[in-house]
Amino acid sequence: MAVDRARLEAAVAELLTAIGEDPGRQEFATTPARFAEAYSEFFSGVGQNPLDHLRETVPVGDVSDAVVVTDITMRSMCEHHLLPFLGVAHIAYLPGEVVVGLGKLPRVVNTLANRPQMQERLTEQIADALVEGLNPRGVLVVIQARHQCVAARGVEQTNSRTITIASRGELAEPAARAEIMTLIGAAHGE
Repeated sequence: MAVDRARLEAAVAELLTAIGEDPGRQEFATTPARFAEAYSEFFSGVGQNPLDHLRETVPVGDVSDAVVVTDITMRSMCEHHLLPFLGVAHIAYLPGEVVVGLGKLPRVVNTLANRPQMQERLTEQIADALVEGLNPRGVLVVIQARHQCVAARGVEQTNSRTITIASRGELAEPAARAEIMTLIGAAHGE
């Protein structure tokens, strides 16, 4: 689904007027177009299927070790304030009979993050997509993010982080989950 850039540009002009600015002022000459371009990127995941990135798999038989990808940078927009939250996603899965190219995992994250979101839901959606697309024995998704709606307004907590976790299958078991969480922490020297 393509973003309607013309409507976004008109909305920016209205927003500028609503806050008491003159949208015709020279400094705002390119602002509506820049805003429309940015929001086209921010919401490029709307209408996109994250499972499309998991279609090309490689059969591996019975693999017992985990696949862990840490520090997948992500940006999403809080659906409550339309302000960004920025952070990293860590993904682990225990392959069933297939694996997927490692570059596909950030694409799943980005497709789901590039929508109006709540971090809690985003974490669950990534885990669900991996379960549906790969049929692994287990999945663990951890997202750590800083929310501009918390930092720039309201309580103004500029250093707070929100951590959300979703686990499925064998990685929902406490011992297996703890082992993966330790690996993720070790990747950060924590």
